[in-house]
Amino acid sequence: MRSFANVQELKAAVGETVGPTEWRTVTQDQVNLFADATDDHQWIHVDPERAKETPFGGTIAHGFLTLSLLPSFLTELMSVGQIQMAVNFGLNKVRFPKPVPVGSRVRASGELVDVKNSPAGQLATIKVSVEVEGERRPVCVAEALLLYVPISE
Repeated sequence: MRSFANVQELKAAVGETVGPTEWRTVTQDQVNLFADATDDHQWIHVDPERAKETPFGGTIAHGFLTLSLLPSFLTELMSVGQIQMAVNFGLNKVRFPKPVPVGSRVRASGELVDVKNSPAGQLATIKVSVEVEGERRPVCVAEALLLYVPISE
C-alpha cells in the first residue's frame, strides 16, 4: 500500500504506479451471489457443467463483478491522509479485454493519472488494471475517479 500524507503529496505523485495488491481468488459462490444481486444469471457465469463445453472451459466471472472489486483494490493500493473522506465519483473508460475464469486469482495495480481541483475537494483519476495470475493481458482496465474531501477547518 502506498500512503500519501495529504492531497498535495498525492498531486506530486501523478504519473506514478501503485501496487500491485495481494492476489485473491474469484469463486463460483462469489459469482453466484453477484448473479443473484444483479439478476444476471447468464449460464456462462452460473452453470459450470454447460460452461465446460465453451472455449473458456468453465464458468467466467461477470465483467461487472470484476469491476465491483475496484473499491477494495483501491483501498489496498493507496491511502491519503488529512482528508475528511474519499468518495467514489464514478468512472471514465472501462474495458474488459479478457474474461476471468472462475477459480482464478486476480490482483490490481494503479497509475495515478491526474489530480485536479474541484469545488468539493480534489478529484483524482486512477487507471486501475486488473490481471489474472499467469496472463499477460489485463482482464479489466478502468479509470476510477475519487473525490478527496478535505478536513473542514
